[in-house]
Amino acid sequence: MRKLRTGLASLFMLFALCALPLHAAQKSAADNTTSGKTAAKKKAKAATGKKAANRKTSARKKAARAGKQRGKASAKNSRVYATRSTSGKIMLDRRITATRKLLAQDQGHELVHHQRGENLLSPINFPDLALHRDSPNDLSMGRSTFSVARQAGLNKTADPLSLSSSAVYVLDQSTQGVIFRKNANVPLPMASITKLMTGLVVVESMQDMSEIIEISREDAARALGSRLKVGSRTTRGNLLHLALMSSENRAAAALGRHFPGGYAAFVAAMNLKAQALGMTNTHYEDTTGLSSNNVASAEDLAKLVMAAAQYPILRQFSTDTGYVVKVGYQPVQYSNTNSLVHNPNMNIDLQKTGFTSAAGNCLVMQAVVAERPIVMVFLDANGKDARIADVIKIRNWIRQSNHTVANNKPHV
Repeated sequence: MRKLRTGLASLFMLFALCALPLHAAQKSAADNTTSGKTAAKKKAKAATGKKAANRKTSARKKAARAGKQRGKASAKNSRVYATRSTSGKIMLDRRITATRKLLAQDQGHELVHHQRGENLLSPINFPDLALHRDSPNDLSMGRSTFSVARQAGLNKTADPLSLSSSAVYVLDQSTQGVIFRKNANVPLPMASITKLMTGLVVVESMQDMSEIIEISREDAARALGSRLKVGSRTTRGNLLHLALMSSENRAAAALGRHFPGGYAAFVAAMNLKAQALGMTNTHYEDTTGLSSNNVASAEDLAKLVMAAAQYPILRQFSTDTGYVVKVGYQPVQYSNTNSLVHNPNMNIDLQKTGFTSAAGNCLVMQAVVAERPIVMVFLDANGKDARIADVIKIRNWIRQSNHTVANNKPHV
């Protein structure tokens, strides 16, 4: 029995001696694994810190480059683009005239430059230069255009009042007597005067003015520049209001699309209405007036003005000074394209403006002058201010002389 116990004790001691190195090896392996993980974490943290430092350095470099560019831009803007001589004559930098020649090929947007440099003067308004002028220092009121009428030389036609417009037609609606005419039978592009016929077709088709219409991609394709975004929803009445008052192109396009038979049927109805009114020199291809193939004579447009003036909604919408339309969740402020509507002494019952490079600056209106309903049509004026000046000339001429068809009818 004693030998058995001695043998078992020896066996247990041998087993303990064999297990001790194995445990030590396992513990060493575990320690090595832990230390490896710690080292890996330290390396990853160091790499992350390095990347963050690199990003900060890159950001600082970009900020420094942006600062240099802003400094260069500021230095460029500090250059004097125009100088004023002691006699008051403005001398333009060649860069300004070159830029205007490029912009004249587009929509003729006005440029406003400020006098910079050591002499701080008030802002100077530089209207676009007309390309037919020889001197870059010859400033004119309004926009320069490559209009069809000016290419044909109609602007060189002399008239007793020296009007800027290439085609003019003035009519006393009460007597149907012609007071003034100048190239009145020549078909010319009419620009956004087209929208007056668009409104007339909408009203006479008796469509629901409260119907909600959504601006589509098709409308956007027909009118690229607009404050009405694709997906905007508003009533037909609002679209008609914006088309007549602010000459909103996408509004006019949407009105044409939401018509029985579609857009093509609407344009066909416009041409049929023109024929019914006896507008023999008129043709429409779109509802906005952006197409230069929309043409009419000044005499034809006088017939359109008289027809449209019969509808109070067209008179009101075209002469409103401003209007706020809620498009989606955002209210949008619109204003009238004709500054004359802000003057109550003008007594304007109906009006519409228009401008494209092919048509020049156009204006039609019906107003009370010397207690007489007068229809005025001006096509291809040499600028916004020029067409307004033509209106004032005609108005003062009628009021001061009280012209009648019998004793004074200028024919040009």
